[in-house]
Amino acid sequence: MSYREADVSAADAAMDKYRSGLDGEVGAALSVVGLSAERAHKEVLIRDDMIRIAHRVGASLRQIAEASGLGRKTVTAIVDSDQG
Repeated sequence: MSYREADVSAADAAMDKYRSGLDGEVGAALSVVGLSAERAHKEVLIRDDMIRIAHRVGASLRQIAEASGLGRKTVTAIVDSDQG
């Protein structure tokens, strides 16, 4: 696998954002935590969009709650916050 210099620079900048100037294991751990949090946030946005779509096309709140592992109140709040 090969990477362009721009790819390496972008990855390095993303890790530095969370490293807080710390080197070694602590800095690496903070980088992973920060990058994972970014990714988790994106996944939640995608999940919530898909919950709204599933409800719009006919899935019940119960079905969505079971599929998502969320409670019905949470699913209801997501559906009621329809942004689409």
